[in-house]
Amino acid sequence: RLLGIEHVYAEVAPGDKPQFVEKVRAKSGACGQAAVVAMVGDGVNDSPALAAADIGIAMGCGTDVAIEAADMVLMRSDLRDVIVAIDLSRTAFNRIRLNLMWALLYNVLGIPIAAGVFYPLVEMSLPPLVAGAAMALSSVSVCLSALSLNLYRKPVV
Repeated sequence: RLLGIEHVYAEVAPGDKPQFVEKVRAKSGACGQAAVVAMVGDGVNDSPALAAADIGIAMGCGTDVAIEAADMVLMRSDLRDVIVAIDLSRTAFNRIRLNLMWALLYNVLGIPIAAGVFYPLVEMSLPPLVAGAAMALSSVSVCLSALSLNLYRKPVV
């Protein structure tokens, strides 16, 4: 529930797993969107369902077939790592969005100022050296923001 996982199914017969994934996907999710289906498995009988799911997660101790069919492989065979992986991926995606937003805002404002678009209004321009330094600072700030993911703390489960 911490990560928005609404339903968990277990003990599904091996031959029924791919069809079960499709059946769950067919149910509508929030706001009429298709439900996102994740499948966690470690064996040969899980590989078709891992491939059919939106997110296939294989356990590291699983068979090579399951590992090849999965989108993500957990290094340990601990189901709590599934929660950590989902939380980390959401955190990283949110950081990417934040970096893109700041870079876009910075460039939308910075480029016209450096080009002198606002000179007729404020009778002031930005020297090329300062504009170049500002662009370099933009890249450094995005890199530092991305490096802040090193401070990630996994959720307590």
